This record gives sequence, C-alpha cells and structure tokens, in this order.
Amino acid sequence: MREENGPDGFDELDRHDRRILSILASEGRISIADLARRIGLSKSPTQARVRRLEETGVITGYRAMFDPIRMGLDHVAFVEVRLSDTREAALRAFNAAVAGIAQIEQAHMMAANFDYLLKVRTRDMRDYRRVLAEEITALPHVASTSTFVAMEAVKENALSDAL
Repeated sequence: MREENGPDGFDELDRHDRRILSILASEGRISIADLARRIGLSKSPTQARVRRLEETGVITGYRAMFDPIRMGLDHVAFVEVRLSDTREAALRAFNAAVAGIAQIEQAHMMAANFDYLLKVRTRDMRDYRRVLAEEITALPHVASTSTFVAMEAVKENALSDAL
C-alpha cells in the first residue's frame, strides 16, 4: 500500500514508477509497448502510470537532447554572481531576467559568499566575453561576477542515473 506524499495527494513513487522515469529519461521516444515490456507490466497499467506521472507534474515534458560540442558550443564557464540587493523583489527581477538569456544553461541561487552560480555555454571565449559584458552584467542588481572556465566535462548525467 502506498502512502500519500504531499498536499496534492500524489502517492510516493514505487519501483515501477522509478523504472518508468529512468527509462524515459534516456529513451523518451520509447513506445508504451516496449516500456511495458521493460518494466514487467502490461501496456494498459504502464500507460496509466505514465499518464498519472504527467498529470501530477512528475513528468513535465519531453524534448530532444542535443550534443552541444557538435553544435559548436564547447566553451563552458561558471559564473559567481553577487547582487547589490537580495530582497525578494530584487531576486524575482534577477530570476526573470536570467530566464531570457539563452546562453545561461543553468542558474542556481546559492547559500554561499555569492548569490548565484550560472552555467554559461557559448562558442568560444570571445562569445562568452560578449555575453558577460552585454547581458550578464546588465542583469538587475548585479554588483560583481567571477568567472571559472571549465576545461573538460567529466560527468554530465541526467537524473535517470539517480533513479
């Protein structure tokens, strides 16, 4: 028997749900029949589980994944951002503006001696310098930045590995 997990009434994920999520994370185009066979259930209950995971927001969508290196986007920089104002309105303004910069692949609010850590992916150092000068430093309330350039990605895995 499952127990309720939250206020929305969503049940905890069981082993079949976790297996579905793991497979879909790496093979998003798999058919329901193949998915059902892989998790050891019939097609109807598998389809119902996938639909429930979608409806409850566990699965938020499906998309194609691209190799950024093959697309010429092999320059990765991590940027520490310090804000001049960290009140809620300033954080909201910064968050909204960050969402509009395509080169910012990830943005995380930090509990550190800086406020945000951004992962920025560009073609090369010249492109990164342009993005930093024209877009990142122009974000609301930016007081200072520090850049760390990645030499090599050692591990970049999807959540599927943790399931």
